[in-house]
Amino acid sequence: MALEDAKNEVDSAFTRQGLKGRSFENAFGGAASFLRRSYTKDLVGVDLAVMGVPFDQAVTNRPGTRLGPRAIREASLLQPYDPPWGWDFDPLEEFAIADTGDLAFDYADVAAFPQVLQSRAAQVVEAGAGLLTLGGDHSISLPLLRAVAARHGPVGLVQFDAHSDTWADDNMTRIDHGTMFYKAVREGIVDPARSVQIGIRTVNPDPLGIRTIPARDVHERGVAWVADAIRETAGTAPSYLSFDIDALDPAFAPGTGTPVWGGLASWQAAAILRDIAGINLVAGDVVEVSPPFDTTGATAIAAAHVATEIMCLWCWTRQEKAT
Repeated sequence: MALEDAKNEVDSAFTRQGLKGRSFENAFGGAASFLRRSYTKDLVGVDLAVMGVPFDQAVTNRPGTRLGPRAIREASLLQPYDPPWGWDFDPLEEFAIADTGDLAFDYADVAAFPQVLQSRAAQVVEAGAGLLTLGGDHSISLPLLRAVAARHGPVGLVQFDAHSDTWADDNMTRIDHGTMFYKAVREGIVDPARSVQIGIRTVNPDPLGIRTIPARDVHERGVAWVADAIRETAGTAPSYLSFDIDALDPAFAPGTGTPVWGGLASWQAAAILRDIAGINLVAGDVVEVSPPFDTTGATAIAAAHVATEIMCLWCWTRQEKAT
């Protein structure tokens, strides 16, 4: 750590000069942006934008994920001192990464919410920036996918989850965190032939053609096999990565709305994410962190690391294009 910087830096989310560089201010103080990135709504010159979506009106069980973005940002404050572990480059130094804050929306107008989110996400991707979203419940992935697909065409979905979230629902006006990928496939914005779900351990009789890797297969076949399967399925076309924190076993991530035993360990998720470097990732999200049920902060810590890995995956294939 640069001790002189640590003594003098504070609120670097607002005082930083430029969009690049690590941060050394005290982890326990200052404005809590993601990885101490600059807070800005201005997308000019931004390579990757981080957006919070504090929405949880689509949950089927325990609420609280509206508080997820704030908790993930706070948990990320231990990370910006050093390059991310296990990667041979430093995205914080090489890329212009900005925290664009949280989405503004009318909490009482739930029906209008998806279009509000889609419109803001479209502004980001149309500006040429990558998009990393901190949720929020999992229903937010559908408006995000719509915005991403409008620019990149149908994407492959790399989904870490305890649940498939492809339960049938032909009422497109419903907002539900268990049916959004059914709708995404039906709308043609997700290509099931290039999609894979990892960590599944709940029953859904129709996976809609999406490859499913149950949690038990992760445990028995190993992380290297899983990473190979993801890369094989995703191919080289654009992919979207969605990480529901309940993909992790409740022992590692208790702070979530619909926990299911038998899930991934933190080390398994970390190894798989690192080993799929090279997929053509255009955007991603980490969702379903519910701080009221996260008494130790372990769930938010895990989500902050997942978000950092998604950042690294996005930057990995673009290193030569960094300015």
